[in-house]
This record gives sequence, structure tokens and C-alpha cells, in this order.
Amino acid sequence: MIIVGVGVGPNMLTQEAIAAIRSAPVIYGSGRSIELVKDFINCEAHIIKNYRELHLLPADAVVLSTGDPMFSGLGKFADENDKVITGVSSIQASCARFHVEMSHLAIITAHGRDPSPAREALIREVGLGKNIFLLPAENFGSKEVADLLREMGVEAKICLYENIGYPEERAVVGSVQNPPLAESDMYCLLVVQR
Repeated sequence: MIIVGVGVGPNMLTQEAIAAIRSAPVIYGSGRSIELVKDFINCEAHIIKNYRELHLLPADAVVLSTGDPMFSGLGKFADENDKVITGVSSIQASCARFHVEMSHLAIITAHGRDPSPAREALIREVGLGKNIFLLPAENFGSKEVADLLREMGVEAKICLYENIGYPEERAVVGSVQNPPLAESDMYCLLVVQR
């Protein structure tokens, strides 16, 4: 199987990803990922119904993963013989948009899981002085992050980036006292201490 990162939004495909999609004998992905690359598809495309059964797909199948497959993506299902093609991630897009250097960044995800470990990681990494990239959960977003930072006595910028690459893209900077609030569920956060 070839797992292809299709980027976090429109127009974020690498040339390698385009080539893999164009030459694919069959494609599998979410409705959103298929929509992002529809102009490059020359074969049948199927919506994945059960991600735990990806290992049952044909060896030459191309599987689309939004963002980068190795960050909260389908790369976690890759076997050692599978190929993974990178995609532009929300991490890269956010750091570029808000001019945040990635070398001093802790990457945390609460997306689609219990946010307790993400909360603990945020406390630990902020305590080490790091900036944070967070894929939030429904119950662990900008307001909860701001509340936590306030409890810790930390001053920081909170940057919210949503609908990246889409016409309704929105990038907002707030503070611990006045955090930006998401208007959609497709967003990420940066906590910038320095």
C-alpha cells in the first residue's frame, strides 16, 4: 500500500503525491481527501469505511491521508513494506503563517482521543519553556488551553488557524486572557511563549 499525504487543505500536494495519485490503479480515502485530489484521480476511488482494515487492501492501492500521514494520519497503519509519501501538515502551515520556528516546538495531539495525555504533555512542555502545536479535541480547545495556562501563570500568544487552505481560512492571534475561539472543527492551535 502507498499512503499519500494530500496536505491539510487545497493546493498543498507535493509533486510526488500528484504522481502517485495519477498512476494509482485504485484509490481509497475519506470523502474530504478524495475531494482534495479529484483533479488528479484517473482510477476508481473508494471511501474508506473501516480504517482498521487497511491491511486488507491490495498492495498497490493508494490510500489518501489528509495533512501528513505521520501526524495523526494513516501512516500509523503502514507496515514496513508500505510506502509513505509526505504531505503538507497543519504544523508546517501554522508555523509558516504565524512565523513560529519549529525547532523549539512541542507537537501534541488530542484529536480523536482522550485529551488527558495531551493536557499532561502541554503542562510538561510549557514548563520546559517550549512553544506548543496542538491538534485540539472537542473538549480541549483554545478556551481550555487558556484556562490551563492561566492556572500555570504563563503568559503566551494563542494562535488559532482554521480551515487551512480553504476560502473560509481564518488565522487569529489571542492571549491567555482573551483566547481566539474556533468557528469550525477543522483547526489547530499554537501556544507561543517566545
